[in-house]
Order: sequence, then structure tokens, then C-alpha cells
Amino acid sequence: MSIGIPLASLPAVNASLNGTATVLLLLGYFFIRTGKIRYHRVCMIAAFLCSTVFLCFYVYFHLHAGVIRFGGPGWAHGVYLAILIPHTILAIVIVPLILITLSRALRERFASHRAIARWTLPLWLYVSVTGVIVYWLLYIAYTPIWPAGFGS
Repeated sequence: MSIGIPLASLPAVNASLNGTATVLLLLGYFFIRTGKIRYHRVCMIAAFLCSTVFLCFYVYFHLHAGVIRFGGPGWAHGVYLAILIPHTILAIVIVPLILITLSRALRERFASHRAIARWTLPLWLYVSVTGVIVYWLLYIAYTPIWPAGFGS
């Protein structure tokens, strides 16, 4: 099954989705702090949709492309791993947090929504921002090492 986007383009698409989610999360936070609940809701649902599409594309990409290895020098590899490891752990942790936070809001359980959103927002922002940084380090700053036979 093809998604109509060249496989090698998906990392850039995913970085764009992460960047867009970051902007939407920040706007959503601004709107809730200024009492604009409707705008907050739209931004947060849009951020959720961006992150959901990202996750689908990410899984699709890695199922078809395999593992892409970091091609930078040793010191940069250390920096890359220092960002990648917590990013990956928190990316796993954030999924249920987002679902619980969104569920509570949609069920209008706003006190419990606020209580968990205080944790969800900064973690989600961290994952979204570091996702863009990981992309930049892996694909832009240094030449990635693609699996043998990729694209053939």
C-alpha cells in the first residue's frame, strides 16, 4: 500500500507535522490562558490530529525504510543520542497522556483535564520540539546512513 508521498520525503513531512503541532500547542496554551476556550479547543484538536498523522507516517516510514543510522562524527553522535533517547521514551509516555487529557476535555471533566494537562503540555511540547531537532541532526546537519538497497 502506498500513501502517495515518496518514502524518502516522509522524514521532512514528519518534521513539518511536529513543528506544526508545536505551534498549535503554544497557540492553544495562549488561548486558554486568555480565556478563548473555543480557539484553545480547535488548536488542541488540530495538534492532536497533526501528531496522529505524524505517528501513522512515522510507523509507515520505518516499516518500509527500516532503521536510518546517524552519519555524524562521534561527538555529534553523543549529542544526537542525548536528545534521541529521552525523546523516544517521552514519545511513548505521551501517547496515553494525550489520550487521557483529550478524553477528559471532551467529556467536560475540566478539573481533572487541567490537572493532567499541566503534565501533558510540557511533555508534548518537548517531544514535538525534539522531534524536529532529531530530524535536523539526522537528515540535514549530517548525511544519514540509509539501509542497504533503500530506494532500489
